[in-house]
Amino acid sequence: MAGFDKVVSSYEEAMQGLKDGDTVIAGGFGLCGIPEGLIAEIKKQGTKDLTLVSNNCGVDDFGLGILLQDKQIKKIIASYVGENALFEQQLLSGEIDVELTPQGTLAEKMRAGGAGIPGFYTATGYGTPIAEDKEVKEFNGRPYILEESITGEFAIIKAWKADRYGNLVFRHTAMNFNPMAATAGKITVVEVEEIVEPGELAPSEIHTPGIYVNRVIKGSFEKRIERVTTRPST
Repeated sequence: MAGFDKVVSSYEEAMQGLKDGDTVIAGGFGLCGIPEGLIAEIKKQGTKDLTLVSNNCGVDDFGLGILLQDKQIKKIIASYVGENALFEQQLLSGEIDVELTPQGTLAEKMRAGGAGIPGFYTATGYGTPIAEDKEVKEFNGRPYILEESITGEFAIIKAWKADRYGNLVFRHTAMNFNPMAATAGKITVVEVEEIVEPGELAPSEIHTPGIYVNRVIKGSFEKRIERVTTRPST
């Protein structure tokens, strides 16, 4: 960090240092609360052999799904395939390695990684293929499996507001995986809707303190809806 001001002026600068083979932890849930511009920059750079950690991989032509088009992803750690046909195709053909992880466990893997906790025990997944080859231990007569935490070279995050020091405020459902992911990257890059001056955010409204954030960029968001459902008119 060069000083307290974390704001950068270009997406190229925001993702500077990303290299082939890195692990990228991405906040968001499907198409909600995702760092659209940062994802587009990774595609533009053409970085390959990435390990991607995210709840899922967007859709074929938007969100993280665009990184599948040129086969930039080597491995995905996610909760589900979703409605991404390209993700499903590459999974079934063996073109990518997929590690399916329950949502709560995935969130805790990120949180634990950011807190410096190397692993934790959870009952979730015991007795299923999730538990294969994992250590099992009983607590109060109930079996739990050992899950390792996750960290990455980069974390890419979407927030509503940030000040120049990198203090973040998330809005509504963007609180999903973004706060945990923000703590788990060696370099955390945040794309925001609004940048304010230090002191404009009340300490009580800050969700992620700037100590976790390395770079902030103001973005422009399409905010596409994955599946539009409407009620018939009466």
